[in-house]
Amino acid sequence: MFNEKIEKMSRSEMENLQSDRLVDVVKRVYDNVKYYRNKMDAIKLKPSDIKSIKDISKLPYTTKQDLRDNYPFGTFAVPKKDIIRVHASSGTTGKLTVVGYTKRDIDDWAECTARALSMAGCTNEDVVHISYGYGLFTGGLGIHYGAEKLGAMTVPVSTGNTMRQITLLKDFEASTICCTPSYAMFIAEELQKLNIPVSELNLKRGIFGAEPWSIEMKNKIEKLLNIEAFDIYGLSEISGPGVSMSCGDEFGLHVMEDFFYPEIIDVDTLEPLEDLQSGELVFTTLNKQGIPLLRYRTRDISALDHSECKHCKRTLVRMKRVCGRSDDMLIIRGVNVFPSQIETVLMNIPEVIGSHYKIFVDRAGFLDTMEIQVEISENNVTDEVKSIENIRHRVEHDMQSMLGIAAKITLVSPNSLPLSEGKTARIVDRRKI
Repeated sequence: MFNEKIEKMSRSEMENLQSDRLVDVVKRVYDNVKYYRNKMDAIKLKPSDIKSIKDISKLPYTTKQDLRDNYPFGTFAVPKKDIIRVHASSGTTGKLTVVGYTKRDIDDWAECTARALSMAGCTNEDVVHISYGYGLFTGGLGIHYGAEKLGAMTVPVSTGNTMRQITLLKDFEASTICCTPSYAMFIAEELQKLNIPVSELNLKRGIFGAEPWSIEMKNKIEKLLNIEAFDIYGLSEISGPGVSMSCGDEFGLHVMEDFFYPEIIDVDTLEPLEDLQSGELVFTTLNKQGIPLLRYRTRDISALDHSECKHCKRTLVRMKRVCGRSDDMLIIRGVNVFPSQIETVLMNIPEVIGSHYKIFVDRAGFLDTMEIQVEISENNVTDEVKSIENIRHRVEHDMQSMLGIAAKITLVSPNSLPLSEGKTARIVDRRKI
């Protein structure tokens, strides 16, 4: 284990550590973040009311909308001069959800991802090939710092240029590959097309995340690449990859709970649920300085198990593999996509009926695809193919600019999409995750 003292800590010791850190973080956000001070004052809650981790249910929830409302730095708890890095993820209105890190935050993040790599069997003798994106996306740099802290040879390849990826995997004798599961499948398929036997690679394991993937996909990747596949979980608002990690246990992923306190709540009542009950996953950051968050609603559906893991003997709580979401956000090839973003684009194109659209998500092989069907306005119905294509290209261009990924655009005749009174079901997700 990378940090046996923490990873095998008794439940009472962990709760004492969590209590001390919660008391500290609540006082810090109250003193330094106007948003939290106003929210706590509104319910007449003072920092002194929080005496242990058992008091966490007294605290208010935080949502992605709260972060958007305080864009860009309104939820930061330290001066900008103490922030050494920012990351960001896409939001529903085109504005990014911005997170900031102090030097200690980066060190803590590296600790978490080093533990995660170690759970998969990595040591300082491994070569870690990182094919997650580098930049505002947290994936690449998050794994990178953990691999370096572990002492492994770190290869920061980033995304794209698959032929070069394959060449480096062979020449550098990488033992570990870190990327999205769909990209791992793509590499496996390219190896087959090139008639390169997987035996020419030195891969032993893959660490995959940033998008939903099924057990069937896991089994397929393991077979095609002759590796053991591990699931890593994170989200930009909390830290990025390394919030939790699978050790090979069937139930799920160990949470780095000395840094991130997890809860499961009922989606309707918002009341906390017991172990093994499925509900919405909520996190409180216990040690973060830059942007500490109280009871952040992830919208991911999971469950918790606090019993000791029979597979690896760690005592860190396990979260069940995420099986869905409680909102309408889609994750397409690692990118957050909201229907409201799509609607924003369509409403600004007069040639289409912006409120009449439907989203179809599918999986071609092991790659996510998205088709957006939108009704053309009656004034623009024409038999001229060129005119129709010009409208489609504009929608396609504006959509990619907003979402950051390509979508197939299909223009359909007016009044052809079934819409209902009240809340219309906009999304048809055909993926089997």
